[in-house]
Amino acid sequence: MTIKSFAKINLGLEIVGKRADGYHDIRTLFQTISLADELDIEPAPAGVLDLAGDDPSIAWDQTNLVHRAARLLQELLGKTRGAKITVRKTVPAGRGLGGGSSNAAVTLLALSRMWGLGLKAGELAGQARDLGADVPFFLKGGLCLGEDIGDRLTPLPDLAPLPCLVVFPPFPIPTASIYAGVGPSLTSSGKVSKIMRFLESGDFGLLENDLEHVIFRAYPELERWKSLLRERGALLSQVSGSGSAVYGLFPDRESAEAARRDFPGTSDARLAATLPREVYWAQLGAGA
Repeated sequence: MTIKSFAKINLGLEIVGKRADGYHDIRTLFQTISLADELDIEPAPAGVLDLAGDDPSIAWDQTNLVHRAARLLQELLGKTRGAKITVRKTVPAGRGLGGGSSNAAVTLLALSRMWGLGLKAGELAGQARDLGADVPFFLKGGLCLGEDIGDRLTPLPDLAPLPCLVVFPPFPIPTASIYAGVGPSLTSSGKVSKIMRFLESGDFGLLENDLEHVIFRAYPELERWKSLLRERGALLSQVSGSGSAVYGLFPDRESAEAARRDFPGTSDARLAATLPREVYWAQLGAGA
């Protein structure tokens, strides 16, 4: 089978506090978008997990989230099943778009079906959480409020679909390096949440990504890209998650296409759209 693995953006991100385990509690809005990788998944002899991908910057070994996801399900079956998985990457790693987490989530879904486990998305939530904080979101899709480390999810009514221009710098940003720069002044515990105010009003101007305070100190060019997108008519422009991709949501496709044409020629700018939950699952189901 061939299954798509969609990316996400964060519509705002608030640092709520630092946990005893060193992680940060956050509040964010996850939103699926139409940029997608593709996974080809075939049966293999019992116990075999064969993983390959076309991006040489990614380790396609036992540390890869796809391999780890497959191994979790294999262990449920006592390694009586095997799989050959090939990943065609469109969503580059280290850009804040959740590509690896999405790959892991759809691997859980696809192998559950192929191996006859019959586990639904909700029943795979525990395995997803073991793989990473962003993985559970891709078992829901659409628009979700993410809390705690991002893995406590509340599905929300979808926003109207919007064109989304995603601009990729030629470098990834390690998530840990950005969170390491978060100081006490960035925590929003006790403050009025702008994300919650947005959900009441629909005003994109309220949304902010607290991590940008750290990101722009290290990568000032990303702040210029954010400003360029706003100048070209974006309703919302932010770094997605911890970066490095910068996106703009536009009111219509024409303005998004004009912004892509006007963007500096050395930039990798790709036009996508936000994916409502029903569309997300229809496109996943078409592959699986």
